[in-house]
Amino acid sequence: MMKYSYLIHVMFLGCFAFAKAQSTQPAQPVKVDSVKQVANDFYYLDGDSVKQIELDEVMLLQRLKFKSEYEQIKYAILKRKVRKVWPYAKLAAERLIEIEKRLDAIDSPRKKRQYTKMVEDYIQNEFTAELKKLSMTEGQILIKLIHRQTGNTSYELVKQMRSGWSAFWFNTTANMFDMSLKTEYNPSKDVEDFYIEDILLNEFKFETLPFQEAATDINYIDGLNNWKTFENSLPADYDKTNLAAREERIKKYLEKKAKKDAKAKRKADRRKAREN
Repeated sequence: MMKYSYLIHVMFLGCFAFAKAQSTQPAQPVKVDSVKQVANDFYYLDGDSVKQIELDEVMLLQRLKFKSEYEQIKYAILKRKVRKVWPYAKLAAERLIEIEKRLDAIDSPRKKRQYTKMVEDYIQNEFTAELKKLSMTEGQILIKLIHRQTGNTSYELVKQMRSGWSAFWFNTTANMFDMSLKTEYNPSKDVEDFYIEDILLNEFKFETLPFQEAATDINYIDGLNNWKTFENSLPADYDKTNLAAREERIKKYLEKKAKKDAKAKRKADRRKAREN
């Protein structure tokens, strides 16, 4: 339960920061086929005048060509997780985009706290059931996407909204689950973050995930070059070692799951026997 309470607070604070950013600097998605009119300059071609126009800059994405089988598997798994987590990061922000405006309209600090608590309760009722389905890895991805969409780490958001002690406490709690509120989203230098960014851009491109403007500065080309350097520097036994370790993790997971399922079945059988 501690894990889900922590994630709910992360979503709440992320929504607040996103609402603040959107209310002060509204951003709109860029349509790739849009045309901008510029000064009334004309070019003359074969006796005809042609009006000058300026096209939006468009990034052409190519499918990543992996040399490493293990990294390709990681990318495929991450793609499934990003698809699952992204709607939470986006939906929460969209539903609470008016938070900052409403808080500005409230003069009483006590009423502001009451309103903030009401919104927090709303998010808890709205998302708890779904957040329980998230794995630890998916929770970490959510933290990164909160940073992508707000420009602040979850630790900074907690510190701003509550106190430094609260930020320390939440971060300590998160570390128990191998998570950190201080995690930043940095696709230019972090290979996994670059995978996430590449996945998002491709999902936006094919409209398989809804678009939302990032609040952080992202240099995709730097991330691409860093990934290429990473792939070229992998040792010869990288795939063999990591694929073997992955197989061992899967084996242990299946054994643990089998024991858990068997225990649940015995419990259900005992309950059924008592009822009879």
